[in-house]
Formats: sequence, C-alpha cells, structure tokens
Amino acid sequence: VIGHIQAINHEFNTHIGILADLQGPKLRVGKIKDNALPLAPGDIITIVNDATAEGTMHRIYMSYDQFAEDCEVGERILMDDGKLVFEVLETNKRDTVRLVCLHGGILSSNKGVNLPDTNVKLPSMTEKDREDLDFILTKPVNWIALSFVRRPEDLADLRKALESSGHQAKIMAKIEKPEAVKNIREIIRASNGIMVARGDLGVEMPIEQLPMTQKDIIHLCMQYARPVIVATQMMDSMIHNPSPTRAEVTDVANAVLDGADAVMLSGETSVGKHPVLVIQYMSRIIEQAEKQYWPQIASRRPYPSEKFKLFHSDVICFNACRVAEEIGAVGIVGHTISGYTAFKVSSFRPKSKIFIFSNNPSRLNAMNLLWGVQCFYYDRFSSTDETIEDCIEILKNVGHVHAGDTIVNTGSMPMDRRLSTNMLKITEVE
Repeated sequence: VIGHIQAINHEFNTHIGILADLQGPKLRVGKIKDNALPLAPGDIITIVNDATAEGTMHRIYMSYDQFAEDCEVGERILMDDGKLVFEVLETNKRDTVRLVCLHGGILSSNKGVNLPDTNVKLPSMTEKDREDLDFILTKPVNWIALSFVRRPEDLADLRKALESSGHQAKIMAKIEKPEAVKNIREIIRASNGIMVARGDLGVEMPIEQLPMTQKDIIHLCMQYARPVIVATQMMDSMIHNPSPTRAEVTDVANAVLDGADAVMLSGETSVGKHPVLVIQYMSRIIEQAEKQYWPQIASRRPYPSEKFKLFHSDVICFNACRVAEEIGAVGIVGHTISGYTAFKVSSFRPKSKIFIFSNNPSRLNAMNLLWGVQCFYYDRFSSTDETIEDCIEILKNVGHVHAGDTIVNTGSMPMDRRLSTNMLKITEVE
C-alpha cells in the first residue's frame, strides 16, 4: 500500500496504487543439458536460433533470432547477470555465433543475456507485451512500466494504446540500457515517471558509473517533475538474512538524500525469507534519512521555466512551496483534475506536507507514488471559498491540521471553468 484516499464522508478507504510491468525483450538462453554447463576461460560455445538446441557447448539457443545478424566480432556478451563473460569470435550473420569464454562459471537454463556492445534492433514491446497490455487495459492499473526503453520513440506504441482505450494509467519508463542514459532527457519528457532499474543497467554499463548515473537521473526527474523510483538489490542480502548489510543501509539512505520519490524492493519481498522485516528496516532507514533531507536537496530544487507550456502554473506551484516555508505553513493544499499540481509541488520537495484533493480516483491512486503527497477524494467543487473550507474541515477531522495552523492553498479561478492552477492563498485554520 503506497497511500490512501480520504473520502468526503471522513471515513478512511485504503487504496493501492497498482503498477503493472511489461517485461520487454528480455534475452535468455534456452534449455541447458542437465541444467548445468561448466565453462572455463578459453572455452568456445556456439549460439544458434534453434529453440530445439540440446543445450551443450556446441548448440545453445538464445531468444534473439537476429543476434547473428546484429552482433560484431569482438563485442562482449554477458550471461547470468554478468557472472559469465564472453566475446564474439565469429558470426555467419544468419543463425550462428561462436563465443569465446573470458570469465567462466556454471551456465544453467533460462539465464539472462546482456549485450552491452550490440545495437539491439528488437522493439521495446514484444508480442507477449501486447497480449499482456490487452489484459492490463481491462484493469484499474495506475502505472504501466515498460522495460528496456532505449529512446523516447519506444514509448509511442504504449502511449497510443492508452489513448485509444481511454485508460488513465501513466507510463513509467525503466532505464536499463546505456542507450537510454544517452537519451535520458528525451525519455523523461516522453514518460510520466522513471525507474532506475539497476539490475540490467549495472551489468551493461561500467559499474563504477552507476552511482553518478543514478544521481543525475534523479536530479533531472525533479527538474521535469517526474517521479523516480530507485530499484534492484537495495536490500538484497535480506532475501536470506534477517538484517541488511551496512552498504545496503547506506544505499537506501543515499537514494532518499538524492531525492528519489520511492525506493523499491523486489526479490526481498517476493521470494525472500523476511518480507515484513525488510519493509520495517527500509522504513526506519527512510525516516532517519529524511531528518537530514533538506540541506541535501535545496540546491537541486526545480525552478519555473518559460520554455514550459504551463509556465504561469509552475510559478504558482513553486512559489506556494517557498511561501509555505517562509511562513512555516503546516501544509500545501492543492486541487487538481489532471494531477499536474501534485507533480509540480512534489518536485520542489517542500518542507510542508502536501495534501492533494481530486474527484478522479484513478489519478489519486497514481499520485500516491509522488514524494510527500497525501491524496483525498473530493467532488464538491462549487466555489473557491467553499472548497477551501471543506478541505480544511477534512484535514482537521483526520488530525493533519489544527486550529491556529497556517496552510497555503493553490487552485484555479473561476473554479467552474477547470482552468490550470492560477491562484495562491494563505489560510489560517480556525
């Protein structure tokens, strides 16, 4: 559960923001004979695009029919998360590639393959992804993550499918390829959110570049008001152990201090031995890191730019955050239909709490992912004054604000025209 919606009748309704994952062209070897093929440096294996290959050194299937055509002699091939390293020795440019082992180990069935040097021509959405998407679009999913995005054009088919179906899900681009890092600004603009998926990314790019790449992506996402998730191996040792390593604790804390909207667990909670304990540890680390948050983040806050279409709304949103800090407001209250106000206010990372009201349940669930945002359902937008009073009453009833507190309101006037945010008001709670 990543958030909740507060109904107008003041009764809590717990909602889950749902993120569906399209796996993309994940490359794997096929069946390996006896599920174990020991390989040593200097060994030569042959990759074929025949799915019936017996899985010996002489014939190993890989799920990329164009591999022989696309690879070049001398390129590196990594298997099993980079545990095994090969070099292309020969390709017939049709269906057979010979690889020489540089760093050996045991190769087993269905292990992943990474091609850091190869210009992979596979589309980001596979046929299976399209089948999965048809099912996803029948469900109340809030975010759809697309794997192995390399360029902004990779998101076009998914965006078109969402628009054609009228589905309100937002697009999360997973950054897993060095090519995506090169095109990161354009990908951020074309998506609604970003996931720094460090598993494949850490295998395909020089590992020492990963920390600064993560920091740079988080900073850019804040500038473009896109939520960013940091994922993969954050507390990997807790799949087996009852406590994290010191390095893992530091990793989670640094992601928070860098400005990430969310940190993500995967194997730790899906197959790990201590799923509840790992969440408790992560929560404690996040809470402690956030106590030291603002001195770290101040220089990375975004600023309004005349290049952006809704420049005037951005000015209102960012100055609401500044005013809230100047007057010591306990909260910033926003009213939104599209969610734009929530994304912009959250990107500033204000010290005040962020309370967002909307009459769109799907948008509310999606906004639960945003840094610092607490969402509330409200559908009585009659007049500006009445709406502000109603929202204050809701916040008072659930204990978020009290008499004598000061809040900063944003909204649009006149309210019945549903314009973009154009109003800022300081309100003292009575």
